[in-house]
Amino acid sequence: MGKIVTFGEVLMRLSPPEYRKIQQSTQFDFFFGGTEMNVAASLSKFGLPVQHVSTVSNDIVGEAALAAMRQYGIDVSQVKKVDHPLGLYFMEIGSGMRASQIAYNRMHGAFAHITPDMVNWDEALQDCTWLHWTGISPAISNGAYETLKAGLQKAMDKGIDITADPAYRSNLWKYGKDGKEVLGELVGLSTIFIGGINEINEILGTDYSHYKDNFISAAESLMAKYPNIIKVFDKVRTGVSASHQKVYGRAWVNKHYFETPEIEIVDVVDRIGTGDAYAAGLIYGLQHYDDQHALNFANAACALKHTLPGDVNLVSADEVLEVAEGNISGRLKR
Repeated sequence: MGKIVTFGEVLMRLSPPEYRKIQQSTQFDFFFGGTEMNVAASLSKFGLPVQHVSTVSNDIVGEAALAAMRQYGIDVSQVKKVDHPLGLYFMEIGSGMRASQIAYNRMHGAFAHITPDMVNWDEALQDCTWLHWTGISPAISNGAYETLKAGLQKAMDKGIDITADPAYRSNLWKYGKDGKEVLGELVGLSTIFIGGINEINEILGTDYSHYKDNFISAAESLMAKYPNIIKVFDKVRTGVSASHQKVYGRAWVNKHYFETPEIEIVDVVDRIGTGDAYAAGLIYGLQHYDDQHALNFANAACALKHTLPGDVNLVSADEVLEVAEGNISGRLKR
C-alpha cells in the first residue's frame, strides 16, 4: 500500500474558549487545520503514510504549523515556505439553538500564492497510490487551481485513485474563474466522488431533490458526464441543533445503492472537520474493506469527530471500527 497525498491550505483557527462569543473573551484557543490537512492527519492516525502538499508562511507561525503536521505524522517535505502570512479563521462555537459562526482571513495568505512551479508532482506522486482534493483549494486562487490541475493530470496518467470532495463555496471564488465550471473540470480528472445532491446539482446545473431515487439519478447523471467517476459516496446530515446532529452515509457503486444506519450525536463538542473525518474514513475503508464496510467506517469516523475539539479527528482505526460495528454506548474502558 503506497502513500496518500493531499493538497490544500493549512490554516490557523482561533476560537474563544467555553462556547463564548469573541466579544465576551480576552483569549483564544488555536488549532492548525485545513480541510485536506485534516484528512491527512486522520489517515496518519489510522496508520497510513501520508504526504501533504501546500505552502506556509516563512515565519514562526509557519514553523508552528509544520511542527503540528509533523506531530500528526504527516510528511511535510512538499510544503514550501513563502513570504506571505498563514491564512487564519475565527470561529465562535455555537450551542443549542445558537449556531457556530466563522470569519475567514485567507484570500491573501500563503496558500493563495502557490504556483505550479512550486510543486514537483513527479516527486510528490512517487510511490503514491491515492490523491485527495477538495473544492476549497481551487477556489482560493488561480495559482492553487493550476497547481491542483497539474497534479490531477499527472495522477491520472499514473493510474492513481483520486478522491474528489468538490464542496462549492460561492464566497471564496473571487479571482474571476467560474467555480462550478472549474469543479466540473477537476471532477473529470478524478475517480471517486465524495458529495451529495447539493454538490452534484452545483456541478451539473440540475435540481435533484434529496430523496433516495433522486440521489441515484443524480449519481448516474454525474457518472454519465464524467465517466472516470466510478463510485459516489454521500454523507447525509440532519441538524437538530448546534449540539444535536444525526449522520448517515449512502452510496451508488456498480449500479447498486447502499447506506449505513444513522448515528445520533446528542452532545456535539465541535462540528468542524467532521466532513474531513468522513473522507479520511472512506479512503481508509476503501483500502481495507468492501464498499459497504468502508461506508460504515466513514460514517463512524464522522460521528466520532463531533466529540473532539479542534479540526482533526484524533481517534484510532480501532475506535472507529468499534462504532462502525454498532458499539455507541460510550462506556468507560479500563
